[in-house]
Amino acid sequence: MPDEEEHPGRPDNSQEAMDKRRLAEETRNERKVWYFLGYFLFGIHIVAFVMIYAVTHAPNK
Repeated sequence: MPDEEEHPGRPDNSQEAMDKRRLAEETRNERKVWYFLGYFLFGIHIVAFVMIYAVTHAPNK
């Protein structure tokens, strides 16, 4: 196309390129969700272990 000759450094806005960018962004977002879930579950376990330790080592009345 003549327009591409005038602007050769311009990114490709074809449907295929847009689909690739969307898929790449979706993959990054999904990876972030899994990291968040992993850290959340790890944190929940730390809190649970601290609470178990506190209950088992509490002074008896």
